[in-house]
Amino acid sequence: MPSKMIAVAGKGGTGKTTFTAILLRELVNTKKAAILAVDADPNANLNEALGFEVESTIAEAVDSVKSNAVPTGMTKEGFIEWKLSQSLIETKHIDLLVLGVPHGSGCYCYPNDLLRRHLSNLRDNYDYVVTDNEAGLEHLSRQVVQDIDYFFIISDASARGIRSAGRVKEIVKGLQTKVFNTYLIVTKAMDGIDDLMGEIKDTGLELIGVIPYDPMVAEYDLKSRPLFDLPEDSKAVQAVREIIGKVGL
Repeated sequence: MPSKMIAVAGKGGTGKTTFTAILLRELVNTKKAAILAVDADPNANLNEALGFEVESTIAEAVDSVKSNAVPTGMTKEGFIEWKLSQSLIETKHIDLLVLGVPHGSGCYCYPNDLLRRHLSNLRDNYDYVVTDNEAGLEHLSRQVVQDIDYFFIISDASARGIRSAGRVKEIVKGLQTKVFNTYLIVTKAMDGIDDLMGEIKDTGLELIGVIPYDPMVAEYDLKSRPLFDLPEDSKAVQAVREIIGKVGL
């Protein structure tokens, strides 16, 4: 069976990475599946939410090729494929790739093409691929991440956040990447979201769930504890579990 591609996007501070970490937690605990997580946000912190240490990123592999650091006797393609494989963090339940931020100027078309092929090959080894994306969706627009089965757009419980989610939806519509199911999730809700329903309707997005403000999430963040380790009675965990059930994951 082909792997399921799940993408998560939203502007900074909406709880996007929190949702992604808990989603991964639930997939591990309920599916016992092989999972690849991809942190495609320039402000990469999914590894911290999962409790992983990052030693190298995809961007560093790209920069190595662009700076002509290819060893004598090795092709550029062979070198970057080796660097890409070195960037994969492997754990018992989840493997992680951190894309990072490329430095310098110039066209990254060639490395991006290799990265696209590398991810395509990796995808065959996993049941689920979950990507935590930046709001601008750069890697989706370059088709580095392709054919998305479930696309979750995250907004906090504010009118500004909902409008931003609507703009993400419009970006997605303009991409060549296939997106089969798109959903809106509202996070950090304190007293319901009745006042936001008009804004949500204007976006045309399907609201699939609301994640209430969870003091446990705030406590774990404050103490730098992995959100992956949140307990069963966490409000956020329970809400994400309900969302997963609704979409059939």
